[in-house]
Amino acid sequence: MTGKGAMDSAFLFYMSKAFCSPLAVFIQIQGCAICLILALGWACAAYVRNREIKRIKDSMRAGNSFSFLCHDITELEHSYQTNLPRVTVVMPLKGFGEHNLHNWRSQVTSLYGGPLEFLFVVDSTEDPAYYAVSSLISDFKDSIDARIVVAGLSTTCSQKIHNQLIGVEQMHKDSRYVLFLDDDARLHPGSIGALTAEMEKNPEIFIQTGYPLDLPSGSLGSYCIYEYHMPCSMGFATGGKTFFLWGGCMMMHADDFRYDRCGVVSGLRDGGYSDDMTLAALAGAHKRLITSPPVAVFPHPLSSDLSFSRYWNYLRKQTFVLESYTSKVNWIMNRALFSSHCYLSWGFVVPYLMAMTHVAAALQIYIQGHAREETTFVSNGLLLVSCLAACTFIELFSMWNLTRIEVQLCNMLSPEAPRLSLATYNWVLVFIAMLVDNFLYPISAFRSHFSQSINWSGIRYHLKDGKISKIERSTGPKYTDLAWKKLYGKKGALPKTSFLGALLRSLEQWRQPKKFDG
Repeated sequence: MTGKGAMDSAFLFYMSKAFCSPLAVFIQIQGCAICLILALGWACAAYVRNREIKRIKDSMRAGNSFSFLCHDITELEHSYQTNLPRVTVVMPLKGFGEHNLHNWRSQVTSLYGGPLEFLFVVDSTEDPAYYAVSSLISDFKDSIDARIVVAGLSTTCSQKIHNQLIGVEQMHKDSRYVLFLDDDARLHPGSIGALTAEMEKNPEIFIQTGYPLDLPSGSLGSYCIYEYHMPCSMGFATGGKTFFLWGGCMMMHADDFRYDRCGVVSGLRDGGYSDDMTLAALAGAHKRLITSPPVAVFPHPLSSDLSFSRYWNYLRKQTFVLESYTSKVNWIMNRALFSSHCYLSWGFVVPYLMAMTHVAAALQIYIQGHAREETTFVSNGLLLVSCLAACTFIELFSMWNLTRIEVQLCNMLSPEAPRLSLATYNWVLVFIAMLVDNFLYPISAFRSHFSQSINWSGIRYHLKDGKISKIERSTGPKYTDLAWKKLYGKKGALPKTSFLGALLRSLEQWRQPKKFDG
């Protein structure tokens, strides 16, 4: 063995021995515990979703061929449908991307039997979405009640929130409920009816919400986004009360906006950055109910060319929402979530780095042979590796099972749509994405905390005391990060940027002196 090889072996054995210390063993057992807790959460979520699948199947066997629309087939009778409340659907738009047209069609072709109006809200007629939606509305002509609202530019809140508030100002005076949808929400034919039915059953509901089922496109970036969303999905698969809220689907009482109940209008308008985080905070402060029905899971196909740098920019926007808050209590909650998420993310990744050291040391022994003392430490290390491997398998199996059940549920709720399949999922990439996403999350979170500014679709928002204090607009970028939607300008060649380059540019901007003073 060469001198360098001997030094490498000695270092590996030293690290393997160090990773068998009580503290290191605790860290590795903690990693196993995190895997098992996630697996249990996904198993519970799968139970709730699967219970809904069984209900639909039982209803079909009982003769209800339209069980994907409603539990009771008598609800489809004309006398019942004519008494359904009016619903206004508000869709704040920015740009036009690969899946938008399909998503919009799924929204406007809802089989809800009551009065229904759709308001597509853009900031200006120069937005590519304006012309795409105009064409969509002309295709349907008089078969739907839909129109485009031009909201103008926001000055006190995020552009999305501004569009939403302008939308509710324009809604029909008789609307009982307002449904906010993102343009990446692909609805089922009965989604609006199911949400409305729950609101009618329980008037105490403040907000009803749902959650997307990500359909990765094959790139590592798309799998990282899928993995990022999966832990949150268990909070939405409760079949009822939840504390979580997804801004892509929120149904609320229209009068809450007309009369600014619980401060929903002022809370959003006066410095609001994130619609769902703001409304969830207001719901908690006023002890109002948020629910998520078991059928509220929506297919979310990710962009076919979603690069790693675009995933990083998306993650930055997700971690930035924890910097916004509405009250001191909300600030404390966000700090607790920030700290726990960062701790658990790296607490998940570190055991795998330790496991790699144990395996490398074992390979050295197998190839070269070493003293009994070194072999003992490595054997103990391999025992920890085996435990981690078993827990990882259980975790991945539970994730696979929940995804399988949600795919099946989506297929049942949209029988006319192309069938979704698990065959396209690469579970090796899912595992790699788990490590990458959890490693990068704390980096992104700290970057957001110290910068207090973010670029969202060409608009830079600056926060002060948890609220937007300054808005700067520029002519770039031309495309959004997640859906790669064209924002403006002529389509040209796209620059090839690496994730490392994007990360380095972000670091350089972070270190630059601020252009204005608080």
